Formats: sequence, structure tokens, C-alpha cells
Amino acid sequence: MRVLDKKLNQKAWAGGVMEPAKEFPLTQLSIISGKIPAGLRGTLYRNGPGRLERGGVRAGHWFDGDGAILAVNFTDAGASAVYRYVQTTGYQQESTVGKFLYGNYGMTAPGPVWNQWRKPTKNAANTSVLALPDKLLALWEGGKPHALDLETLETWGEDDLEGLTNGLPYSAHFKQDPKTKEIFNFGVSVGLNGKLNVYKSDSTGKIIQKAAYPIDGLPLVHDFVLAGQYLVFFIPPVRLDMLPVLLGISNYSDAMKWRPELGTQILVIDRETLSIVSRGEAEPWYQWHFANGYVDDSGAVIVDIARYEDFQTNQFLKEIATGKTQTPAKSSFSRVIFNPQTAKVTGIEKILDRQCEFPIVAAPNVGQASRYTYMSGYRQGTDISQEMLNTIARFDHKTDTLTEADLGENRYPCEPIPVEDWVLTVVYDGNSGSSEVWVYDSDRLDQEPVCKLALPSVIPPGFHGTWQSA
Repeated sequence: MRVLDKKLNQKAWAGGVMEPAKEFPLTQLSIISGKIPAGLRGTLYRNGPGRLERGGVRAGHWFDGDGAILAVNFTDAGASAVYRYVQTTGYQQESTVGKFLYGNYGMTAPGPVWNQWRKPTKNAANTSVLALPDKLLALWEGGKPHALDLETLETWGEDDLEGLTNGLPYSAHFKQDPKTKEIFNFGVSVGLNGKLNVYKSDSTGKIIQKAAYPIDGLPLVHDFVLAGQYLVFFIPPVRLDMLPVLLGISNYSDAMKWRPELGTQILVIDRETLSIVSRGEAEPWYQWHFANGYVDDSGAVIVDIARYEDFQTNQFLKEIATGKTQTPAKSSFSRVIFNPQTAKVTGIEKILDRQCEFPIVAAPNVGQASRYTYMSGYRQGTDISQEMLNTIARFDHKTDTLTEADLGENRYPCEPIPVEDWVLTVVYDGNSGSSEVWVYDSDRLDQEPVCKLALPSVIPPGFHGTWQSA
């Protein structure tokens, strides 16, 4: 943890993360420009760390912030929004005393060493959201999801989905089949060695099938991909040195070690039986996020990722919590091609040598070939070691062209969410210290948004969102 330093020479994005976000009740949103598209009806949900400070002390990593959820509802009457912190037990306890009590990914629990065992990790509920028919899940990969009311965002409490027994964790990166509506997810259990738990749920979120497999050491597995009939995991060569964490002399983030000699392990699982199809190994790389996967006409699996050559990205994300970054962590939009029966890689291609993060395809294309991939990135000429992601873009796999939005100086969009003919994002404007919802025509991403909506308070740059149609 760090004591707050207000004298840093910060970039404009820092204004969005240095002060704790302020909740607001259901509020009708005013239109800044344009108009709400007639066919856009439903709710945009976004999750991310809303608070990275307590009592003048900074959180140790961007991943440590308390989750806060924004819901923007589009109806015939206009747009309204509500923004609330997820009322986790840790958030409530720390709010009561006005200071940090728990450890997390990038911080150890304050106080004597035995606090590492008494209050080791707070479920921050800050990474993603899953909109189910009767509830919203706030997801965080180290524990159970929290269930919330879809409209009011009232927190109902942790949810075991009728299958998360004995402390099984549930990742932030679910995949839902657009046709069957089955939901797939995973969680990594930490012990002397890791265990990969794989889950299949019905459309209500109820877990109907699960399996568990040992994995080498304690790797950092953040995401996976649904590709046709397969669930695919790329296990990067990052391993947790658990002893310093247990002794209370290191946090999880600092104890994650880059081990390129281990290579990237590939695990292919059958989506019907949850049984292992194949295991393999490839050259070392790191990825937080998969864009999508599918099986091509030859039977090969095609997987697109935001690929890093090493694990410097973790240091950059750690620095975000301080309000000033200095570590370059360049990624590229890349494709991995392999035989699912052997997990043998037959090709690795760099699709785009531009910084890429939060790659995503439209929900109806998950697990199958998609012409378009949407992503966050940097405007040309940006110093990636000092700035946060400041543009969104669409890559057309048919024409090999990238179309970028130009948000102007000091504006920072969240992950783009494609919805039918539109792309939605929440923008922090560092010029005015305010946040807005922008709606683009997906075919005209390089033109002005078709609608801009003003939000009542700052929504800090966050992680992942989803859309639920009306």
C-alpha cells in the first residue's frame, strides 16, 4: 500500500482513478449531442474498480479497487442510469472504519503478519458482469460472484450458482453460447499446485456440470475461449511463488514470476463432456484476454488474442493505481492456429502490430467466425508507457482494415461493447473531469458518435461490461 501523493506530475487520465467514485441513484440522462437510436433498447452494464484509496492510503494495484457497477437503461422515454458499489463484506467493513483491512492481489493485509491468514483477500467484485434473466452477477476471479438486482443494483450477496461448494472460485470471464445459451466458465483453486475447475451452466446461471484438472504449479489464468465444440485455455508461463505470500512478506502480484522457459501450455476441453481432448505446449507469451475462437473448415482451431511478449503488463497495471505510469507494455493483435486433437500449434500470426486490449466480438458471434473484432487501443503517437488506452477500434478480418475512433485529447474510453448496429462505450473526459456514454454507428466508428449522454459523476476507467436487450 502507498500513502497518497498529490504532487505527482500526472496525465489527464489520473483524474479518473485518484478520487473514489461517487454513487448516484437512478437518474435521467441528458443528451449532449445526437439522439438515441430507435432500435437501441436494453441495458448496458459496466464493472470496474471505483475506489483505490482509503484513509489517504492507495491500493497496491489497479485490480484491488472495490467494484462499482454502472447500469445505463435505454427505453422509448430516453436513457437513465444508476451507479452503485457492490456491497461486499469487505467493502462494508472497510467503509465502517475508513481504512483498508484486507489484502488483495497487489497488497498484503495491514497490521501484524497473522492478519495475512485472518483477513487474507477481499472479494473485490470488480472485474466483469453477467446479466442473467433474474439477476446480475458481479464477477471477480478469486471467489464467488455477487448477485445484484438488475434494475436497482442492490447487492443481494454472494451466489454459489448451486455448484460453487467448498470455496470454488468463479472467473470473471464467462463465455455464453449464442445459440444454446449455455454458459461456460472456470476458476483456479490454489494449493500446493493449481487446479483448473471448469463449469457449465444453463441460461439461468445454475451450474449443471463441472470438472477439475491439475495444472502445473500456480499459473495466472485470467481468461479462456469458446471455439466451436471446444473450450481452450492458453496457460501462460507465469507462476505464483506462494511461500512469500504465505509468510506475509509479498502480495500475489509481486510474487507472480515470468518463467518463459515453461512455454505456453495449451489445454483443449470438450464442451459437452468437459473432458480433456488434448494438451500441448507452444512458445512463451502472455495474454490477459481472448477476442474469440472458432473451428475453421479444415478442423483447425483459430484463436485471436491480445498478445504480450512478457509480463511487463502487470507492472504497468500496478502503476495505474498510483496515478502515474512509466512501464511500457506493448501488445499486438495476434492469431494462434492449432490442431485441437493434438494441441499442436501450426501457426502464430501477428494480425495487427498495434496496441490491443479488451478485444471482443459481438455476442451472436462468440465461438464462431466473426468478420469484426472490436478492441481498445492507443491513438497513433501516444506514449504507451505514460497513457491509458485512449481509442476504440474495429478490425475487419475480410478486408484487413482497422477503423479507429478519434475521441480527441485526454479522453479515455472503456472497452467497446458491440450491440447490433452500434458500439457503446463509457468515456472519461480528462479535460472536464466528467464521464459520458457514447454511442457509435458500428460502420462509422471513425465519425462522430450518433449520441452522447452526460453522466452525473465520474465513472473511473474500468474493465468489462455487457449488454442485456430489453
